[in-house]
Amino acid sequence: MITKISLIPELFQKVPLELYSNENFTITTSRFNSDIECLMIKNSRGFITVLPYYGQMIWDAQFDGLSLKMDNMFSQPQYGNDITDTYGCFAFHSGLLNNGCPSEEDNHIMHGEMACAKLSKAWIEIQNNSLSICGEYEYIKGFGAHYIARPSITLKANSAIFDIKMQVTNLSGFEMPLQYMCHLNYAYVNNAILEQNIPDNAFKLRKTIPSHVHPTEKWLDFTKKLTNLTTLNEPDFYDPEIVFLVDNLNQYTNSAEFYMKLPQGKCFVTRFSTKQFNHGTRWILNNKDQKVAAFILPATCRPEGFLAAKKNGTLIMLKSGETRKFIVTTGIDD
Repeated sequence: MITKISLIPELFQKVPLELYSNENFTITTSRFNSDIECLMIKNSRGFITVLPYYGQMIWDAQFDGLSLKMDNMFSQPQYGNDITDTYGCFAFHSGLLNNGCPSEEDNHIMHGEMACAKLSKAWIEIQNNSLSICGEYEYIKGFGAHYIARPSITLKANSAIFDIKMQVTNLSGFEMPLQYMCHLNYAYVNNAILEQNIPDNAFKLRKTIPSHVHPTEKWLDFTKKLTNLTTLNEPDFYDPEIVFLVDNLNQYTNSAEFYMKLPQGKCFVTRFSTKQFNHGTRWILNNKDQKVAAFILPATCRPEGFLAAKKNGTLIMLKSGETRKFIVTTGIDD
Protein backbone atom coordinates (compact mmCIF):
# COMPACT_ATOMS: atom_id res chain seq x y z
CA MET A 1 0.00 0.00 0.00
CA ILE A 2 1.28 3.46 -0.99
CA THR A 3 0.49 6.51 1.13
CA LYS A 4 0.49 9.67 -0.99
CA ILE A 5 0.92 13.17 0.44
CA SER A 6 0.11 15.91 -2.06
CA LEU A 7 2.17 19.08 -1.70
CA ILE A 8 1.17 22.67 -2.38
CA PRO A 9 3.43 25.76 -2.17
CA GLU A 10 1.38 27.15 0.75
CA LEU A 11 2.68 24.31 2.97
CA PHE A 12 6.15 25.87 2.82
CA GLN A 13 6.65 28.80 5.20
CA LYS A 14 9.64 30.53 6.80
CA VAL A 15 8.88 28.73 10.08
CA PRO A 16 9.60 24.97 9.66
CA LEU A 17 6.53 22.72 9.76
CA GLU A 18 6.67 19.02 10.65
CA LEU A 19 4.42 17.59 7.96
CA TYR A 20 4.67 13.88 8.74
CA SER A 21 6.45 11.52 11.10
CA ASN A 22 6.58 7.77 11.70
CA GLU A 23 9.11 5.30 13.11
CA ASN A 24 11.28 5.60 9.97
CA PHE A 25 11.01 9.15 8.65
CA THR A 26 10.31 12.75 9.57
CA ILE A 27 9.22 15.20 6.87
CA THR A 28 9.64 18.93 7.47
CA THR A 29 8.69 21.78 5.14
CA SER A 30 10.26 25.25 5.17
CA ARG A 31 11.05 28.17 2.90
CA PHE A 32 14.40 29.89 2.39
CA ASN A 33 14.67 33.66 2.61
CA SER A 34 15.12 33.53 -1.16
CA ASP A 35 11.50 32.27 -1.25
CA ILE A 36 12.45 28.78 -2.48
CA GLU A 37 10.55 25.84 -0.98
CA CYS A 38 12.54 23.22 0.95
CA LEU A 39 11.65 19.69 1.97
CA MET A 40 13.78 17.92 4.62
CA ILE A 41 13.55 14.13 4.93
CA LYS A 42 15.21 12.57 7.99
CA ASN A 43 15.84 8.94 8.82
CA SER A 44 17.96 7.33 11.55
CA ARG A 45 21.19 7.89 9.56
CA GLY A 46 20.78 11.52 8.51
CA PHE A 47 18.82 13.68 6.09
CA ILE A 48 18.45 15.14 2.62
CA THR A 49 16.98 18.54 1.80
CA VAL A 50 15.20 18.79 -1.53
CA LEU A 51 13.88 21.74 -3.52
CA PRO A 52 10.64 20.10 -4.70
CA TYR A 53 9.60 22.84 -7.14
CA TYR A 54 13.02 24.03 -8.28
CA GLY A 55 14.59 21.41 -10.53
CA GLN A 56 14.07 18.90 -7.71
CA MET A 57 17.64 19.67 -6.70
CA ILE A 58 19.04 17.93 -3.65
CA TRP A 59 20.34 20.99 -1.85
CA ASP A 60 22.02 19.14 1.00
CA ALA A 61 22.75 15.58 2.09
CA GLN A 62 24.24 14.58 5.45
CA PHE A 63 24.55 11.05 6.83
CA ASP A 64 26.51 9.45 9.65
CA GLY A 65 27.70 12.91 10.66
CA LEU A 66 29.25 13.57 7.24
CA SER A 67 28.25 16.25 4.73
CA LEU A 68 28.16 14.75 1.25
CA LYS A 69 28.01 18.00 -0.71
CA MET A 70 30.65 20.32 -2.09
CA ASP A 71 31.94 23.42 -0.29
CA ASN A 72 30.57 26.48 -2.05
CA MET A 73 29.74 30.17 -1.77
CA PHE A 74 25.94 29.83 -1.47
CA SER A 75 24.31 29.98 1.97
CA GLN A 76 20.94 29.26 0.33
CA PRO A 77 19.56 28.48 -3.14
CA GLN A 78 18.84 31.41 -5.44
CA TYR A 79 16.46 31.73 -8.36
CA GLY A 80 18.38 32.15 -11.62
CA ASN A 81 18.51 31.53 -15.34
CA ASP A 82 20.94 28.62 -15.15
CA ILE A 83 22.64 26.44 -12.57
CA THR A 84 25.62 28.81 -12.13
CA ASP A 85 23.23 31.27 -10.43
CA THR A 86 22.73 28.76 -7.59
CA TYR A 87 25.77 26.47 -7.67
CA GLY A 88 25.63 25.16 -4.15
CA CYS A 89 23.57 21.97 -4.27
CA PHE A 90 24.59 18.36 -3.77
CA ALA A 91 22.84 17.10 -6.91
CA PHE A 92 20.89 18.39 -9.89
CA HIS A 93 19.45 17.10 -13.16
CA SER A 94 21.53 18.31 -16.11
CA GLY A 95 19.72 18.30 -19.46
CA LEU A 96 17.34 17.31 -20.87
CA LEU A 97 17.47 18.81 -24.36
CA ASN A 98 21.06 20.02 -23.84
CA ASN A 99 23.74 19.09 -21.35
CA GLY A 100 27.12 20.29 -20.28
CA CYS A 101 29.21 23.35 -21.06
CA PRO A 102 28.15 24.97 -24.35
CA SER A 103 30.78 25.71 -26.96
CA GLU A 104 31.00 29.08 -28.66
CA GLU A 105 28.79 27.68 -31.44
CA ASP A 106 26.12 26.28 -29.08
CA ASN A 107 23.10 28.39 -28.15
CA HIS A 108 21.98 26.68 -24.93
CA ILE A 109 22.58 27.54 -21.28
CA MET A 110 25.08 25.65 -19.16
CA HIS A 111 23.76 22.22 -18.13
CA GLY A 112 20.41 22.74 -19.82
CA GLU A 113 16.89 23.78 -18.91
CA MET A 114 16.05 21.03 -16.39
CA ALA A 115 18.59 22.12 -13.76
CA CYS A 116 16.53 25.19 -12.76
CA ALA A 117 13.15 24.10 -14.08
CA LYS A 118 10.02 25.20 -12.19
CA LEU A 119 8.06 22.03 -11.45
CA SER A 120 4.25 22.29 -11.54
CA LYS A 121 3.54 19.31 -9.25
CA ALA A 122 5.20 17.76 -6.21
CA TRP A 123 4.14 14.97 -3.89
CA ILE A 124 5.45 12.31 -1.49
CA GLU A 125 4.90 8.56 -1.65
CA ILE A 126 5.49 6.33 1.39
CA GLN A 127 5.55 2.57 1.00
CA ASN A 128 6.77 0.01 3.55
CA ASN A 129 10.26 1.21 4.57
CA SER A 130 10.85 3.70 1.76
CA LEU A 131 9.88 7.28 1.02
CA SER A 132 9.92 9.01 -2.39
CA ILE A 133 9.79 12.70 -3.27
CA CYS A 134 8.15 12.96 -6.69
CA GLY A 135 7.57 15.78 -9.13
CA GLU A 136 6.44 16.67 -12.61
CA TYR A 137 7.66 19.24 -15.13
CA GLU A 138 6.16 19.88 -18.56
CA TYR A 139 8.36 21.58 -21.14
CA ILE A 140 6.60 22.99 -24.19
CA LYS A 141 7.66 25.47 -26.87
CA GLY A 142 5.80 26.63 -29.93
CA PHE A 143 7.72 25.23 -32.92
CA GLY A 144 9.92 23.34 -30.47
CA ALA A 145 10.13 20.39 -28.12
CA HIS A 146 7.34 19.15 -25.86
CA TYR A 147 8.09 16.65 -23.11
CA ILE A 148 7.12 15.72 -19.58
CA ALA A 149 9.78 14.94 -16.98
CA ARG A 150 9.08 13.05 -13.75
CA PRO A 151 12.06 13.15 -11.39
CA SER A 152 12.02 11.43 -7.99
CA ILE A 153 14.28 10.65 -5.04
CA THR A 154 13.83 7.55 -2.88
CA LEU A 155 15.27 7.18 0.61
CA LYS A 156 14.99 3.99 2.65
CA ALA A 157 14.73 3.55 6.40
CA ASN A 158 18.02 3.18 8.28
CA SER A 159 20.01 3.75 5.09
CA ALA A 160 22.55 6.34 3.94
CA ILE A 161 22.05 5.33 0.30
CA PHE A 162 19.29 6.76 -1.90
CA ASP A 163 18.05 6.59 -5.49
CA ILE A 164 17.82 9.55 -7.87
CA LYS A 165 15.48 8.86 -10.77
CA MET A 166 14.46 10.61 -13.96
CA GLN A 167 11.72 9.65 -16.42
CA VAL A 168 11.19 11.67 -19.58
CA THR A 169 8.48 11.21 -22.26
CA ASN A 170 8.41 12.94 -25.63
CA LEU A 171 4.90 14.40 -26.04
CA SER A 172 5.65 16.00 -29.41
CA GLY A 173 4.65 14.53 -32.74
CA PHE A 174 8.31 14.82 -33.74
CA GLU A 175 11.45 13.25 -32.33
CA MET A 176 13.44 15.25 -29.77
CA PRO A 177 17.09 15.29 -28.69
CA LEU A 178 17.94 13.92 -25.24
CA GLN A 179 21.08 14.60 -23.23
CA TYR A 180 21.05 13.77 -19.53
CA MET A 181 23.56 13.81 -16.71
CA CYS A 182 22.94 13.13 -13.02
CA HIS A 183 25.24 15.82 -11.60
CA LEU A 184 26.49 14.72 -8.15
CA ASN A 185 28.59 17.39 -6.44
CA TYR A 186 30.34 15.36 -3.74
CA ALA A 187 32.52 16.89 -1.05
CA TYR A 188 36.26 17.15 -1.59
CA VAL A 189 38.17 15.10 1.02
CA ASN A 190 41.95 15.27 0.98
CA ASN A 191 43.74 11.90 0.67
CA ALA A 192 40.54 10.15 -0.43
CA ILE A 193 41.09 7.19 -2.78
CA LEU A 194 39.07 6.80 -6.00
CA GLU A 195 38.24 3.30 -7.16
CA GLN A 196 35.75 1.66 -9.53
CA ASN A 197 34.92 -1.64 -11.21
CA ILE A 198 36.41 -0.51 -14.54
CA PRO A 199 40.11 -0.04 -15.38
CA ASP A 200 41.83 3.13 -14.18
CA ASN A 201 43.13 3.75 -17.70
CA ALA A 202 39.57 3.96 -19.05
CA PHE A 203 39.58 7.60 -17.89
CA LYS A 204 41.01 10.14 -20.32
CA LEU A 205 41.96 13.69 -19.35
CA ARG A 206 39.75 16.30 -21.01
CA LYS A 207 41.71 18.05 -23.77
CA THR A 208 39.29 20.88 -24.50
CA ILE A 209 39.22 23.91 -22.19
CA PRO A 210 35.77 25.50 -21.63
CA SER A 211 35.42 29.28 -21.50
CA HIS A 212 34.95 29.31 -17.70
CA VAL A 213 38.34 27.62 -17.16
CA HIS A 214 41.39 29.90 -17.03
CA PRO A 215 44.60 27.82 -16.99
CA THR A 216 47.74 28.83 -15.14
CA GLU A 217 51.26 27.79 -16.15
CA LYS A 218 51.49 25.57 -13.05
CA TRP A 219 48.22 23.86 -13.97
CA LEU A 220 49.25 23.37 -17.60
CA ASP A 221 52.54 21.77 -16.53
CA PHE A 222 50.70 19.50 -14.08
CA THR A 223 48.10 18.34 -16.60
CA LYS A 224 50.74 17.61 -19.26
CA LYS A 225 52.11 14.88 -16.99
CA LEU A 226 48.76 13.76 -15.57
CA THR A 227 47.52 10.39 -16.84
CA ASN A 228 45.22 9.42 -13.99
CA LEU A 229 43.89 10.58 -10.65
CA THR A 230 43.33 7.88 -8.06
CA THR A 231 44.28 9.70 -4.83
CA LEU A 232 43.30 13.27 -3.94
CA ASN A 233 46.63 14.27 -2.43
CA GLU A 234 47.74 17.30 -4.49
CA PRO A 235 45.03 19.90 -3.77
CA ASP A 236 47.14 22.86 -4.94
CA PHE A 237 46.98 21.53 -8.50
CA TYR A 238 43.18 21.17 -8.67
CA ASP A 239 42.59 24.83 -9.50
CA PRO A 240 41.37 25.27 -12.15
CA GLU A 241 39.35 22.09 -12.38
CA ILE A 242 40.66 18.68 -13.36
CA VAL A 243 38.26 16.74 -15.58
CA PHE A 244 38.52 13.13 -16.74
CA LEU A 245 36.12 11.52 -19.21
CA VAL A 246 35.17 7.88 -19.67
CA ASP A 247 33.26 6.62 -22.71
CA ASN A 248 31.58 3.36 -23.72
CA LEU A 249 31.23 2.11 -20.17
CA ASN A 250 29.21 -0.89 -21.34
CA GLN A 251 32.37 -2.45 -22.79
CA TYR A 252 33.57 -2.98 -19.21
CA THR A 253 30.43 -3.81 -17.20
CA ASN A 254 26.64 -3.75 -17.21
CA SER A 255 26.50 -2.28 -13.70
CA ALA A 256 29.03 0.44 -12.95
CA GLU A 257 30.23 1.07 -9.38
CA PHE A 258 32.41 4.01 -8.36
CA TYR A 259 33.85 4.62 -4.90
CA MET A 260 35.50 7.45 -2.99
CA LYS A 261 37.17 5.94 0.07
CA LEU A 262 37.72 8.44 2.87
CA PRO A 263 40.73 8.39 5.25
CA GLN A 264 38.43 7.99 8.28
CA GLY A 265 37.04 4.73 6.88
CA LYS A 266 33.74 5.80 5.31
CA CYS A 267 33.11 5.33 1.60
CA PHE A 268 30.98 7.34 -0.85
CA VAL A 269 29.48 5.21 -3.62
CA THR A 270 27.59 5.71 -6.90
CA ARG A 271 26.04 2.86 -8.90
CA PHE A 272 24.17 2.83 -12.22
CA SER A 273 23.37 0.80 -15.31
CA THR A 274 25.67 1.35 -18.28
CA LYS A 275 22.71 0.65 -20.56
CA GLN A 276 21.17 3.87 -19.25
CA PHE A 277 24.42 5.83 -18.80
CA ASN A 278 27.25 4.89 -21.15
CA HIS A 279 29.47 7.87 -20.31
CA GLY A 280 30.91 9.41 -17.17
CA THR A 281 32.82 12.46 -16.00
CA ARG A 282 35.19 12.89 -13.05
CA TRP A 283 35.37 16.53 -11.91
CA ILE A 284 37.82 17.69 -9.23
CA LEU A 285 38.12 21.30 -8.07
CA ASN A 286 39.78 22.84 -5.02
CA ASN A 287 39.98 26.61 -4.66
CA LYS A 288 39.11 29.31 -2.12
CA ASP A 289 35.42 29.41 -3.12
CA GLN A 290 34.55 25.88 -4.18
CA LYS A 291 35.78 22.41 -3.28
CA VAL A 292 34.27 19.40 -5.03
CA ALA A 293 35.21 15.81 -5.81
CA ALA A 294 32.57 14.62 -8.24
CA PHE A 295 34.17 11.19 -8.54
CA ILE A 296 31.63 10.19 -11.20
CA LEU A 297 28.86 12.03 -13.04
CA PRO A 298 26.78 9.43 -14.92
CA ALA A 299 25.63 10.68 -18.32
CA THR A 300 24.32 9.72 -21.73
CA CYS A 301 27.12 11.72 -23.40
CA ARG A 302 30.16 13.87 -22.67
CA PRO A 303 29.56 17.24 -20.94
CA GLU A 304 30.73 19.28 -23.93
CA GLY A 305 27.42 20.67 -25.16
CA PHE A 306 24.81 19.82 -27.75
CA LEU A 307 26.84 20.19 -30.94
CA ALA A 308 29.70 18.04 -29.64
CA ALA A 309 27.28 15.21 -28.79
CA LYS A 310 25.65 15.51 -32.19
CA LYS A 311 29.02 15.44 -33.94
CA ASN A 312 30.36 12.38 -32.12
CA GLY A 313 27.14 10.38 -32.37
CA THR A 314 26.19 10.26 -28.67
CA LEU A 315 23.07 12.42 -28.98
CA ILE A 316 19.95 10.35 -28.20
CA MET A 317 16.90 11.04 -30.36
CA LEU A 318 13.66 10.26 -28.52
CA LYS A 319 10.81 9.20 -30.82
CA SER A 320 7.33 10.65 -30.50
CA GLY A 321 5.66 9.05 -27.48
CA GLU A 322 8.88 7.32 -26.36
CA THR A 323 9.90 7.21 -22.68
CA ARG A 324 13.37 6.83 -21.18
CA LYS A 325 14.05 6.04 -17.53
CA PHE A 326 17.24 6.60 -15.53
CA ILE A 327 18.24 5.65 -11.99
CA VAL A 328 21.38 6.43 -9.97
CA THR A 329 22.04 4.94 -6.54
CA THR A 330 24.37 6.97 -4.35
CA GLY A 331 25.35 7.77 -0.76
CA ILE A 332 27.54 6.21 1.93
CA ASP A 333 28.32 2.56 1.29
CA ASP A 334 27.64 0.15 4.16
